Amino acid sequence: MSDQQAIETENKHPDPEKLSAAMAEIAEKSQRLVSEFLAKQAEDPEISDPDPLNIGSAFAELTTHMMQNPVKLVEAQMELWQQYYTLWHNTTLRMMGEEAEPVVSPQKGDRRFRDEAWENNELFDFIKQSYLLSSQWMQNVVHDVDGLDDKTAQKVEFYTRQFVDAISPTNFLMTNPEVIRTTIESGGENLLKGLQNLLEDLERGKGKLQIRMTDLDAFKVGENVATTEGSVVGKTPLMELLQYKPSTDKVAKRPLVIVPPWINKYYILDLRPENSFIKWAVDQGHTVFVLSWVNPDSELAEKSFEDYAKEGVLAALDMIEQATGEKEVNAIGYCLGGTLLASTLAYMAKTGDDRVKSATFLTTLTDFEKSGELSVFVDDEQIKSLEHKMSKEGYLDGRDMSMSFNMLRANDLIWSFVVSNYMLGKDPFPFDLLYWNSDSTRMPKAMHSFYLRNMYNKNLLREPGGIKIFGEPIDLRDIKIPVYFLSTREDHIAPWQATYAGTQLMSGQVKFVLSASGHIAGVVNPPAAKKYCYWTYNRNPANPEDWMAKAAQHEGSWWTDWQNWVGRRAGGKVDARKPGDGKLKVIGPAPGEYVKVSLS
Repeated sequence: MSDQQAIETENKHPDPEKLSAAMAEIAEKSQRLVSEFLAKQAEDPEISDPDPLNIGSAFAELTTHMMQNPVKLVEAQMELWQQYYTLWHNTTLRMMGEEAEPVVSPQKGDRRFRDEAWENNELFDFIKQSYLLSSQWMQNVVHDVDGLDDKTAQKVEFYTRQFVDAISPTNFLMTNPEVIRTTIESGGENLLKGLQNLLEDLERGKGKLQIRMTDLDAFKVGENVATTEGSVVGKTPLMELLQYKPSTDKVAKRPLVIVPPWINKYYILDLRPENSFIKWAVDQGHTVFVLSWVNPDSELAEKSFEDYAKEGVLAALDMIEQATGEKEVNAIGYCLGGTLLASTLAYMAKTGDDRVKSATFLTTLTDFEKSGELSVFVDDEQIKSLEHKMSKEGYLDGRDMSMSFNMLRANDLIWSFVVSNYMLGKDPFPFDLLYWNSDSTRMPKAMHSFYLRNMYNKNLLREPGGIKIFGEPIDLRDIKIPVYFLSTREDHIAPWQATYAGTQLMSGQVKFVLSASGHIAGVVNPPAAKKYCYWTYNRNPANPEDWMAKAAQHEGSWWTDWQNWVGRRAGGKVDARKPGDGKLKVIGPAPGEYVKVSLS
């Protein structure tokens, strides 16, 4: 053995005194951590509500229906015992040096058990399979209970999954081989660093755990994200209107206006030059305008959904005409921004306002009947609880909304960071998309309550006259302009089968396109990346699965397909327009000031 090898071997064995001292420090910090956390929680008046998510009643109903068929439950239990017997037998064979097939394996895409020890070590393999058997059994039992209404069934299945995700052996120090190995090799330094990370996250969340998903110091809006050159050319209490500098000599006659969601900030479409949809659209010869929504405080508590239409979409159309002299535009709405755009277009159709000549809806819900797992957070009891909470400050903190989104993919967006940050003691990797995801916004009380009650809960937008805008009952069927729907196959926020329903609600020429990947990655997919694919079909049958069965797959990004579509509706070419050329003067450089307001 060489000297270097001897040193490396020696370093793999921790100093007992060092390890003991580290563990003592861990104990001390843990005690302080728990004390501080409990003290801050005691100061929170919301803690008095033992069931703010209204979970208890759902599981009480589950238990009632489950007990009505005890034979079915016993049969399921017997099946589980049989599987455990097989697992014990196979594990014994492996310990004796014989081969044995696994009883159960992680699902494709489950990244929790990537460490080789989960397969190579008989003990950890047993722990892994035991967990998988129990978690799958629990979810199957809940799923197979008869007699539950759809809402209750969805809620109990969702929270059962949250429970089984939380108890995964990967989430605990003594049952995670990678954490054990790292702790031994580092003498416990990973746990000390993890506790420090935990303390910092609690401090930043003012007593509530706010998991850091990326290096928050690595990015700054306007410097290395949201950098496409442009100007603020208009402003209302709710939005700043950004106009971007052209990069071509000629541009489409009809300007392009983008209505992003106000749940997050617009720069998801302008992260970096290489993945910026905004820059790409500018390079295709569009005069691009974007609404940058304000991050509202208590002074804007009474701003309504109608106000977002009036001081957002409609105000932007007026400003664009002043800036360019053009009355006609093409419009894009993303997610909630698309829902607002559709509602506004229905109102405009009702009143004879035909300024928008085509509309593109990115992952947009207009029919909320099958709106996915987000609906588990929206029932009468939870809305009342949210309204009570919002009445105190006048808004909903964006971090609360962000946690709901993260719970839809808890293993990827919660528990993976718990293990990495707090148990392995790693610092989060700089990632622009996760920085954007952490840059949350607030929702005004009046607007958010209207949206949840009338759309998610009552699904009135799809009903003719179900919703009124400025006193006018609107009907999405009055929208007769060409429409481009873009949805994503793995969307956990706006399931594509639900967004597809919008194709049946509008009366003009409708094109539906399905992109691979999810709510963000499927949209932010530049052609140069050569990732993913998309599907098209020239008809829109009532059933989305019938559409999928006949859709043709295309390699690459949907961006080029959209450009071909919108290019035919560009209204010809004109000389490039610069911010400030028209009647609107430049207020300041993009990205403006609204987007820079962060949650304290």
